[in-house]
Amino acid sequence: MSHQNPAGRAGFESSETLRELLHRLHDDEAWRSDPDAAALMRHAAVKYAALARKHGLDPWEAATAAFEAMRTPAVRRADDPWAVITKAVQITCIAEDRANGLLCSVHQARRPRYSQFHDAERFSDRENPLSDYHPAFHIDPFDTDNDNDDDELLAEAEGSTGVGSAIEDTIALFSLHGWEPEVARAGIEYVCARLAESVSRAGAYESLRRDRHARALLDLPSPSWYRLLRIVLGTPDANLSGTNAARGMLLRLLIGEPLRLLLADEDLVLAVSLAAPGVLRGRTS
Repeated sequence: MSHQNPAGRAGFESSETLRELLHRLHDDEAWRSDPDAAALMRHAAVKYAALARKHGLDPWEAATAAFEAMRTPAVRRADDPWAVITKAVQITCIAEDRANGLLCSVHQARRPRYSQFHDAERFSDRENPLSDYHPAFHIDPFDTDNDNDDDELLAEAEGSTGVGSAIEDTIALFSLHGWEPEVARAGIEYVCARLAESVSRAGAYESLRRDRHARALLDLPSPSWYRLLRIVLGTPDANLSGTNAARGMLLRLLIGEPLRLLLADEDLVLAVSLAAPGVLRGRTS
């Protein structure tokens, strides 16, 4: 027997009519087949279209959030079902918007420990290219234990392959050896953005090493984060001064070493592989 369309009697905006429809859809398990359910979702998409656009979302993403709320007992029992649904859609839209900016899951964006951070900044979004900040690649001038070799190499870097290419090659090497491409890109671009604001690699390394918010934002275990810093920026160990380990991947690529040469560096490849989050989590579990 067909049901009378509630929209025809009082419209979906009536709280009691909506409650009656939600109870029927729940009791009959008719969300898939009832034409009133489809009409209700179209109404929700129109109702929340402006809210969705405010947060850079499609109206049907807001309608999906409304659908999830409509299926809960709390909405069916509420004095004003639409008020509860609207609040749920608003919270979901805000979380979706924050998740897109923070490069994290919606679940994480709902949590204050993550949502308090500012949006992630990609290297490609910066107004000035990293090449404007080449001095950031030089050895700490206050570190008298370092050789002059790297200073000379950095001077040569001015005419070398573009910094953007070096960053992409670094991401590619990490992605080829156990790192999720999205994780590798987010982590390396974050490091490069901080490097561009520092006066030296040593200063950037020390600042990033203490940056617990960065690790939380990128959702990286601390061993992976510290190893990524040493691999990309170079190890601060004075005993390794002048070696490839001290120069780091970015500098090696910037001064002209091709990616294929780095791929043949067994020590580097092993270090990248062992630093992958999945590998380290598996060891500690």
